Amino acid sequence: MLVLAIDTSTPAVTAGLVALDGDALESRGDRVTVDPRAHGELITPHALEAVKAAGVTLRDLDAIVCGVGPGPFTGLRAGMATAASLAHALGIPAHPVCSLDAIAADVAPGEAPFLVLTDARRREVYWAAYAADGSRTDGPHVQRPAELETTIKVAAGDGALLYADALGVQPIEPRFPSPIGLVKAADFDHEPAPLTPLYLRRPDAVEPAARKKVTTP
Repeated sequence: MLVLAIDTSTPAVTAGLVALDGDALESRGDRVTVDPRAHGELITPHALEAVKAAGVTLRDLDAIVCGVGPGPFTGLRAGMATAASLAHALGIPAHPVCSLDAIAADVAPGEAPFLVLTDARRREVYWAAYAADGSRTDGPHVQRPAELETTIKVAAGDGALLYADALGVQPIEPRFPSPIGLVKAADFDHEPAPLTPLYLRRPDAVEPAARKKVTTP
């Protein structure tokens, strides 16, 4: 099974081709650029380059996996629109994945619970808590680091690096979702749910108020 994995929920513009055979996963080619302003510009070229690097064509794909956040509005739209368009054109399923779960899937196995935190801007983080086996136990949420009360002392994600001191956590890898992590976190045993973004908060942009009437005496 050949799966194209896409994620634009973080500053990393990520696309990769993963071969799935039972529980075995193999990366066949990936393209990752860390640039928070290049999601719309790079995600489609990255996806096409990853497929080409694997020596296959888009018509060889069996499924697409797409990180649906939480993340910024513009970034998420770029990745999800690309995933939806390719899935529709190719007639294959597109599986949504919580991007925090994809990061958690790549955390090295251990015996302690951990957090995953990504930068939500505005001095906030998107976060979720996970048991030692990688299963999510809380979240996802968006919150200021100083308001996050937890006894967990290790955390993955770029938010953990940014706010390690404020949170009192030890940062661990990975920083961003990987194609392998996205595929690990996907549910291929059931029909995929719709690609619905995990925004967690309202956008900055609001509809303009009605214009005031101007009268003259």
